[in-house]
Amino acid sequence: MPLSRSLSMSSLSGVLPAWDEDELPVEDLLLFEVAWEVTNKVGGIYTVIQTKAKITADEWGESYYMIGPYFEHNFKTQVEACEPPNAAVRKAMDALIHNGCQVYFGRWLIEGSPYVILFDIGSAAWNLDRWKGDLWQTCNIGLPYHDREANDSLILGSLIAWFFKELTDHLGDKPNVISHFHEWQAGPGLILSRSRKIPMATVFTTHATLLGRYLCAGNVDFYNNLDKFNIDKEAGERQIYHRYCLERAAVHCAHVFTTVSQITAVEANHMLHRKPDVVTPNGLNVKKFSAMHEFQNLHSTNKTRIQEFVRGHFYGHLDFNLDKTLFFFIAGRYEFSNKGADIFLESLSRLNYLLRVHRSDMTVVVFFVMPAKTNNFNVESLRGQAVRKQLWDTAHSVKEKFGKKLYDALLKGQIPDMNSILDRDDFTIMKRAIYATQRHSLPPVTTHNMLDDSTDPILSNVRRIGLFNSRNDRVKIIFHPEFLSSTSPLLPMDYEDFVRGCNLGVFPSYYEPWGYTPGECTVMGIPSVTTNLSGFGCFIEEHVSDPAAYGIYIVDRRFCAPEESCNQLTQFMFSFCQQSRRQRIIQRNRTERLSDLLDWKYLGRFYIHARHLALSRAFPDKFKIDPIASLKTEGFRYPQPSSVPPSPSASLHSTPHHSDVEDDDDDDEPYDEEEEAERDRLNIKTPIVLGSVPEGKKKQPGESGN
Repeated sequence: MPLSRSLSMSSLSGVLPAWDEDELPVEDLLLFEVAWEVTNKVGGIYTVIQTKAKITADEWGESYYMIGPYFEHNFKTQVEACEPPNAAVRKAMDALIHNGCQVYFGRWLIEGSPYVILFDIGSAAWNLDRWKGDLWQTCNIGLPYHDREANDSLILGSLIAWFFKELTDHLGDKPNVISHFHEWQAGPGLILSRSRKIPMATVFTTHATLLGRYLCAGNVDFYNNLDKFNIDKEAGERQIYHRYCLERAAVHCAHVFTTVSQITAVEANHMLHRKPDVVTPNGLNVKKFSAMHEFQNLHSTNKTRIQEFVRGHFYGHLDFNLDKTLFFFIAGRYEFSNKGADIFLESLSRLNYLLRVHRSDMTVVVFFVMPAKTNNFNVESLRGQAVRKQLWDTAHSVKEKFGKKLYDALLKGQIPDMNSILDRDDFTIMKRAIYATQRHSLPPVTTHNMLDDSTDPILSNVRRIGLFNSRNDRVKIIFHPEFLSSTSPLLPMDYEDFVRGCNLGVFPSYYEPWGYTPGECTVMGIPSVTTNLSGFGCFIEEHVSDPAAYGIYIVDRRFCAPEESCNQLTQFMFSFCQQSRRQRIIQRNRTERLSDLLDWKYLGRFYIHARHLALSRAFPDKFKIDPIASLKTEGFRYPQPSSVPPSPSASLHSTPHHSDVEDDDDDDEPYDEEEEAERDRLNIKTPIVLGSVPEGKKKQPGESGN
């Protein structure tokens, strides 16, 4: 049975603008999406294609296929084998199978259940030398024998081009084929298909340029020197010239070239010498709660679990109030400079100074969740959790004994003597428990035993700034060099639960083509810090009038010196620490409201436009699109909220100290979340059309074209 086709925006409650792009005749088309990470989790592209699958499958139904490499374990655990519903696809697969190449077909067991075609690279490896010769004859790109990843990508690409040749021969003129290739590993398939003049529309998406990743990993001043790099020389020195050539050839062969963000579009224009035709931002499958307070309840529940871990980790030094403690975190691959951990640590040192100088009663506990080489848990960290559990058990046993005596006394109609209700043994037990909490060393900075402790970048910088979790420090650091898991004996929480329990995610990245981590925070209603050098930050700047009001703080790392960026990040965090509990709750509501903006139901339209554009270029007689018209994707900017200001600067009390109780009972600042949300919806219903200005109206500052 064909899957239903729908790309309705009605689920977004009228907040987002309507989609008016002409619908493609899906029944007369076949869409193939090619990526190395189909059913094969390696990095962030897996998240993109997996989360986008449902909205694409809903739109295209039985006409949508994903293509990738076959790995036996992945196929057995993630794919349900079945027969292709399309006869031409079956015949094309059989043509390869009869020539000794193994091809597998099935449904990927993810949301949307898309069809997948997986090619066994090992079964076709005997053709490698011949296919290397074909690639050289076609475009003068040679691949070294020792680069297995490049060789595997050529085998996969040759199989894909062969498959498309057989498929289009069987299909004839109808239906037409669209093929969307992701990243350089899928590039050989696009290059060979175009060189063999296979009649199909092609789209190529780069999620980050190959050379850009390598340059930024080497701490190069990348963005200030984009126009100064000798591209061929830089690629050759890093021994990736052949990969760079594959990527650049694929970019120039594609009918439509797209990338995931405006900042990556600038990078691609310099690195690959082609300006992207369409920017296709990355989205998420947003699951909205039926009641607005549900995600706030989840925050409270998970924050309590984090507090329990902190009680154990800081036993003997727990001289700060956990009710006045904020949890910040940074997470992702351990790329110290690219992920902004360097500027984050420096800003934490300055934040610690500001909190101490202003005699703030707030404490900030910062988690670094970045996988590094370790050999096991830190004994001191495990001991802390054991001590916490022992204290909990002691308190419960004394409480039960106390409660029983109190109960018996009340039954007799007596007010118990509090001095006699606990005997000497009880006091001895409690004294022993208190003695067990004594500690002669500071709480550890890291939860694991690091293999490269002396050279580790995070630990080296912690030593430099002197944040060792001492009693006087208002900023405490916990480095968790392992991905979070609910089965961990130390911090038994999944990443999603952990994020929900934190107050602020900090991701001051220097090189981040998109950046899913702040987007995930936004969807969960957790404020975050990003930069204008990340794709996510650029997207939010373009679509939200006042990002900070919605809990997304954007650090300027593109046009400011590192010192200024560091001061700006410090100020963002210090201002956040000054917010009252009530202001943080309001801000979380606003942050969560932006989640519609990151839903594939909205962002999927950019991919629709890219496919339409590719068809108009590949088959101009059949598919028309105005070449000079602006992108029909309507854009808008969320207005600044009109109720309680999220920044404490406009609502600080006249006295130096104000409690959360005062804020909760304060009637001077009326706030109704539903009323504010409805006010925003009314403001947003008149959207700005990107790239065009109504007649008689001047373009306002802040309105941008796409």
